[in-house]
Amino acid sequence: MLHLGRTAQKRLSNIGCSHVHSCVTTRRYSTRKTPPWRPSFALDEWVQRDARPISLRQLTFFGRTLTEDRLLNSANYVRTELPTRIAHRLRDMQTLPYIVLTNDNLSHVYELYYKAFERFRKIPEVKTIEQNDKFCAVVKETLKEHLTVIPRLVRGVIEVQDYMKPDSVDKFVTTLLRSRISRRVIAEQHIALSDTFHELWQYPGAEIHDDPNNADHVGEIFLRCNAREVIEGCAKVTRDLMQKMYGLDCQIPEIHIQGHLDATFPYILSHLEYIIGELLRNSIQATIEQLASCNQTTPPSPIDVLICETPQHVIMRISDRGGGIPRDVLPHLWSFSKGPHRAVRLKNLNQVPRLAATMQELKGPPQKGRTNTQGAVTNLRRDSSLSSLASRSPDMKLGIGLPMSKIYAEYWAGSLEIHSLEGYGVDAFLQISKLGNKNEHITTRATMDAV
Repeated sequence: MLHLGRTAQKRLSNIGCSHVHSCVTTRRYSTRKTPPWRPSFALDEWVQRDARPISLRQLTFFGRTLTEDRLLNSANYVRTELPTRIAHRLRDMQTLPYIVLTNDNLSHVYELYYKAFERFRKIPEVKTIEQNDKFCAVVKETLKEHLTVIPRLVRGVIEVQDYMKPDSVDKFVTTLLRSRISRRVIAEQHIALSDTFHELWQYPGAEIHDDPNNADHVGEIFLRCNAREVIEGCAKVTRDLMQKMYGLDCQIPEIHIQGHLDATFPYILSHLEYIIGELLRNSIQATIEQLASCNQTTPPSPIDVLICETPQHVIMRISDRGGGIPRDVLPHLWSFSKGPHRAVRLKNLNQVPRLAATMQELKGPPQKGRTNTQGAVTNLRRDSSLSSLASRSPDMKLGIGLPMSKIYAEYWAGSLEIHSLEGYGVDAFLQISKLGNKNEHITTRATMDAV
């Protein structure tokens, strides 16, 4: 039993009832102790290092002519970059208020990050293909373990929103998720290059002799992503899901695509699919519900998609006539923690225990040697619960789709804007950098040091 001195007892007796109630409320959902103390010298050392941002063009150039030396260089870049980027985010979490980090969900995320940091910082230099294979196995296992991060992180910040300023919460989550995307990009790119090296050439030291100008992809990067093809693929998947959820009797809006239909650009397909899929889902669902609320039996208005190609950007506008965004939701559109329906969001997030935030599983896991819609061969299976996320019922609101889409869009120096006309509909504008020469949008140091 904890014994308090007279001074402590007196201070405790002076605490207001509202504060006591607040602490009790926190205790209900905080069943774990605060993360254990660890010596900080190792973390301090890595926090002092700057992350080294890269661009799609750099990733493409590095992987075009894949040799054993280049593959090992890639392994060692990932080996040093992962603990650096994780260390920065650990330091950010350490600066949170004490009561926040005792939250069960945020403590879970912290422990996962520290475990990964300790694991990667202790890996020695990769000098052989065999060592690279072992390194890739560690990376794959870590990626799988971290599939719980997004839902646990969002649940945590919703639960502790009374103890931090809303803007600070959203800044923290955005920084954490951008860093998470950046780590998965370099990790999955290296795994894809390693798979390519082994599958196309069964002996080390060989060069890939394919004409790089005719290649469709380099690792996870699609060199000529066709906007129309991606939209059509996402449209089919999304319409099929909506048909299944609303029933065969429901009329699903058509999706009309016009503009520069041959526009292409280098991109990571899973990022683009997630954004387009989320925007189309919102538009289709809003259109269906708007029609039902008016008791109309006429066919639903189509979703209009316009593709515009400029010398430096490709811009996609997705327009619907689904009645616009409700007034109580619009101010909190990009927030992970603010907005109405807090209890409902927490309940729904509990039903999505893991999330990779991709659309890959909607098409089923790729089979070995199978070519996808963009002509790339990939054997990297995405283990996630995205299928349960994307096929959730229409009333299962999570409140993370648009904020995640914005983070994805801005990651490669793009943008996502939403314009709502109440009573009419929504226009979503997605801008993609066409040249692939923009560095990833990440915080290169711990936030407390990035002043």
